[in-house]
Amino acid sequence: MPSMETEKSNISQAEEIKFLANEAFKAHKFSQAIALYTQAIELNSQSAVYWANRAFAHTKLEEYGLLQARCSVSCNGKVQRSTKGFSTVARKMDKLAIVINKGVDITPKVKKICPNDPDAAKKLRECEKAVLKLKFEEAISVPESERRSVADFIDYQSIGTAPDSSYFSTRVAAVAAAIVVVAVMLVMVGPKAAAGAAAGVATVLVTGTWFAGGSGGVLSKTRTLDLEVEPQYSGARIEGDVVTIDFVKKMMDDFKNQKSLHRRYACQIVLQMRDMLRALPSLVDINIPNGKHFTVCGDVHGQFYDLLNIFELNGLPSEDNPYLFNGDFVDRGSFSLEVILTLFAFKCMSPSAIYLSRGNHESKSMNKIYGFEGEVKSKLSEIFVELFAEVFCCLPLAHVLNEKVFVVHGGLFSVDGVKLSDIRAIDRFCEPPEEGLMCELLWSDPQPQPGRGPSKRGVGLSFGADVTKRFLQENNLDLVVRSHEVKDEGYEIEHDGKLITVFSAPNYCDQMGNKGAFIRFEAPDLKPNIVTFSSVPHPDVKPMAYANNFLRMFS
Repeated sequence: MPSMETEKSNISQAEEIKFLANEAFKAHKFSQAIALYTQAIELNSQSAVYWANRAFAHTKLEEYGLLQARCSVSCNGKVQRSTKGFSTVARKMDKLAIVINKGVDITPKVKKICPNDPDAAKKLRECEKAVLKLKFEEAISVPESERRSVADFIDYQSIGTAPDSSYFSTRVAAVAAAIVVVAVMLVMVGPKAAAGAAAGVATVLVTGTWFAGGSGGVLSKTRTLDLEVEPQYSGARIEGDVVTIDFVKKMMDDFKNQKSLHRRYACQIVLQMRDMLRALPSLVDINIPNGKHFTVCGDVHGQFYDLLNIFELNGLPSEDNPYLFNGDFVDRGSFSLEVILTLFAFKCMSPSAIYLSRGNHESKSMNKIYGFEGEVKSKLSEIFVELFAEVFCCLPLAHVLNEKVFVVHGGLFSVDGVKLSDIRAIDRFCEPPEEGLMCELLWSDPQPQPGRGPSKRGVGLSFGADVTKRFLQENNLDLVVRSHEVKDEGYEIEHDGKLITVFSAPNYCDQMGNKGAFIRFEAPDLKPNIVTFSSVPHPDVKPMAYANNFLRMFS
């Protein structure tokens, strides 16, 4: 039992450390802040402020799994309330979609923990809205086996025949009809019966026409999306079916000046990408001839002006200057549409000039929360949300350079013995699962200690240098290159030099203060040459400008 003097000394020392941690947090040095808050907690575990501040720092690093684990530590009532609040924050981030889709009802727990907290009540209302919205969408959805591709309804070459937002008129009409049913049934039979009846009405209405391929049924899809290019349109144009370098340069210049690409050409690019990517394997082998170079970039996350800076520093993609962008092209940054259309256009122009790998943010659940869905709806239309979702499911999962360098967005696996042939055999044409090889390729992270451990994100796992070494030996490889994590210098070399993390979004979300980086490999030795760069100015559109309302409250 410590003496009173010792206890006072510990409290005083903890406050001094908390001050240093706060300064580190203000400087966006969140890892340092976490370490200092941890020291303060070890000296005085009864302070709710230390626990809460450390939890908030974890959210800045997107370490929601680690945050959730630390929130489960048994503390006194005051600290427990604080950490439980941040546990809710953790769940609503990367795993919000999973929690909501499972219909988790946190209302009673939140009301019990903080019954008179207006901020908690506000966040709870947003969460309840999201749950109801997703439950209703599930009620009016059609089984996957009965769905037809959005692209099947679109022919950009036949101007004016593609469905527009009225293509989704079944959903809108179903919602309207269901609302009427709810209003009547609430009066007559109560809320449970009303909800059931609304779901039934919505299902009947939607299944009559949703992706049915015809124009009959209760509702009609006969209105069209006007893809006609207006005479006054002065932006970039694709002549015929061929995407040229002149078009791409004009499009990038228009984007730089905050001008839009016409929906007709955006549609053409996305559909051409869909056809191109569907023909690729899940693991793509890339051959770099002797004397040639190849550039690997990490996460860009919608930071279009930093993407332009990469091209200024390293040249535009071409057959003589090829790139691999290693996932997470979109979300968070508010110029995600400009980024993805630019990368797609280069791929359409010259398939061997640019390669694209799927990241964990190329998924419906992440796009719904972190901004890409809202941005696409705002800048194009809702049908493009479905189009991009389809194309993202076609992206390859990994690449191998000259049979020596394995490039993947996330990391390695929960079991030994995974061969490159196993990755090639993955059926990737789906939304990312919650476990298995595909999930781990997109979500896993390296750790300094050997072996395997739980993921700090709550999805995937953490793996040590021994895991990396065995994977490389079993597949006759030399190096793992991955992305997925912000790094202060834009990169980090780990696992005895056998693993490099590269991150290409400098000053991530306008607040992290990190550099960006890319890696140039020269054949035949493929020695990595790492180039770092700083962020450049961009128009005054804040990150997460199009994000889910619930998430923006915490941003």
